[in-house]
Amino acid sequence: MTDIEAKVSIPSDVLFHELDGEAVLLNLQTGKYFGLDPTGTRIWHFLVEYGSLGMAYNGMLDEYEVDEERLRADLLALVDQLAAHGLILLDPPLDEHES
Repeated sequence: MTDIEAKVSIPSDVLFHELDGEAVLLNLQTGKYFGLDPTGTRIWHFLVEYGSLGMAYNGMLDEYEVDEERLRADLLALVDQLAAHGLILLDPPLDEHES
C-alpha cells in the first residue's frame, strides 16, 4: 500500500479530459483508458495541484463530510490503481510486494 505522504507526478504521456464532472485518463504509452467518477476527478485535481497525497487527503477532508479512515483507504486504493496503470508516478514508488 502507498504511503499517504508520497509525492505524486503525472507522466507527460498521460492525457486528461473532463466532461460534466467526470474524467477520462488516457495513457498514450499503453493506449489504455481509465474513467473517474466526480469524486475521483476531484481527487485528480488535488493530486495535480498539490503533487502530494497528504495535501489531496486534507483538501478532500475540507470539502467533503467523510470518515477520515474511509477517505484514507479510498484515496490510497485509487492512487494504487492509477499508479498500476502508469497514470501517476509516486515518490516513494509503490512497493510491488505490497500491492
